[in-house]
Amino acid sequence: MAYLYLAIAIVAEVIATSALKASAEFTKVVPSLIVIIGYGAAFYFLAQVLKTIPVGITYATWSGLGIVLITISGIIFYKQTPDLPAIVGMALIVAGVVVINVLSKTVGH
Repeated sequence: MAYLYLAIAIVAEVIATSALKASAEFTKVVPSLIVIIGYGAAFYFLAQVLKTIPVGITYATWSGLGIVLITISGIIFYKQTPDLPAIVGMALIVAGVVVINVLSKTVGH
């Protein structure tokens, strides 16, 4: 159940962060509400995950996958295309998250 909550937290954070740009510095009501609700949901579910998965592992997974999904969101909604070094860096982050979650004895498998 913890990984389902982590997935929900990641998606909520990605939605909130995408809406943050659309909120135009909190001058647009609907995107601003999405930001507040999205971050609230993200942190609620993140707190639930921390009951089971260590904080370092949780944060590495949450932030690593969030970076990739936010970048995809930026490409789709804001036409912000990363260059090759950015893509390589994100691939290394994802590789690190995979190593942590597949090989680390810190994570209960």
